[in-house]
Amino acid sequence: MNRSSAVPVGGPTAASAAAADGRNTRWDEHRLQRRSALIRATRAAVHELGPDASMEEIAVHAGTSKSVFYRYFGDKNGLQRAVGERSISYMERELLSAADASDHALEGLYNMVEAYLRLAESSPNVYAFATRLPDEENGRQPRRPGTGGPAPIQGFFQRIAAVMDRHYREHLRQIGRELGPDSTAWYWPMGAIGMVRATGEAWLTTPAGPHRPSAERMARTLTAWLSEGLSGLEPPASPASPAGPAAQSTDPSTSASPRRRSASTTRQES
Repeated sequence: MNRSSAVPVGGPTAASAAAADGRNTRWDEHRLQRRSALIRATRAAVHELGPDASMEEIAVHAGTSKSVFYRYFGDKNGLQRAVGERSISYMERELLSAADASDHALEGLYNMVEAYLRLAESSPNVYAFATRLPDEENGRQPRRPGTGGPAPIQGFFQRIAAVMDRHYREHLRQIGRELGPDSTAWYWPMGAIGMVRATGEAWLTTPAGPHRPSAERMARTLTAWLSEGLSGLEPPASPASPAGPAAQSTDPSTSASPRRRSASTTRQES
């Protein structure tokens, strides 16, 4: 048998496969880079045009065609989910960094609230686009208290609630309070998330003017509500029980609170 025509192991077939793999890898990297660029372009378009911008408007603003967006994201819901995942991932990193900026539990809570408000304020349009549920999913998406919205924002608030829970427990230890396993206080983190989110979103829609508090003042107020409310977590022994510290407190918006650096804008890329 003439073996001269036989293909040796590791010869042209293996080389061709390696070349194909290299091309596939480069193509995958190109697609990821292109997808990331389209997400940035969408955020810029939504920031300027508003959360109800159509695919056509977004594509025109990005200097491309709708077909490109459909190729990478399927439809507008897919595009909205992709923008939400990117924006919420960035916001989560900023909030966790803010929480770690202080050793004092209450200051950590304040830092998180202020970071959340400043990030949302930096682009209310992008915040709304990233956190609200796509129209066709409204009827079938399960909701949990305080975390309504698309999957990325639900997971985000659940993880942030877990961090707030740690700060909350540490704050209780710092003020010398011990709570039993049957205490209603363990519902506090999800209640706190709901209050911060609902208040923050109402604050975002308040027209600019002298009656709209700054992000810092709003964060001070929310932190005071969250912390001073600790005195009312357990029901009083009787209606005649004396008022607790929360009833005796002054306007929380004027109380002293920690400060932190301003958070980066929502539009900043990770």
